[in-house]
Amino acid sequence: MAQATGTARPGGRTARTRAAVHEATRQLLAESADGSIEIAAVAARSGVHLATIYRRWRTVEGLIIDTIMAELTAQSPVPATGDLRADLLTWTTNMLTDLTRPRQRAFFRAMARASSAEQGLIDMAEFTAPRMHQFQATLDASGATVLDSRDIVELILSPAYIRALVSMPLDPAADAPRLVDNLIAVRDHRTAAARNR
Repeated sequence: MAQATGTARPGGRTARTRAAVHEATRQLLAESADGSIEIAAVAARSGVHLATIYRRWRTVEGLIIDTIMAELTAQSPVPATGDLRADLLTWTTNMLTDLTRPRQRAFFRAMARASSAEQGLIDMAEFTAPRMHQFQATLDASGATVLDSRDIVELILSPAYIRALVSMPLDPAADAPRLVDNLIAVRDHRTAAARNR
């Protein structure tokens, strides 16, 4: 069953409720030693009724993932100027810089823990959809039809997050160009292979 995320049209009570719950969740995660929080604590901190939070997010794991994905999408947008290498280099450098900060690493660990919850309770595709749309818009702007958003996840995000998860974050200056160039090399290889068919 799909996980409700509390999304609705911008503005209004739903947007205010979601913002208050997200802010309370971020604060509690920042205070948590192990990345775990309770929905009751979120309700108390946000002033939003416990039943409202359960109705919209159903699980604490869904709430954590939705909160962190919303923050990532808003705070670290992916440029889409049409220059794929420049756009991805800017975003990857920012992302790797964030992952060197203890608070961001703690949030990522909390998200990783939450995403390991019982299958079926959380629809990860729903939570990650806004970010995947940003990735695809960047690719589309550059005309990189041989790539899709999953390539960015597999070649840039996954190595960065795995290293952050084991407390060995990548170096933004040295590793951002390397990760982006790996993706560009895959694009060029696929483009050449398509021409030779």
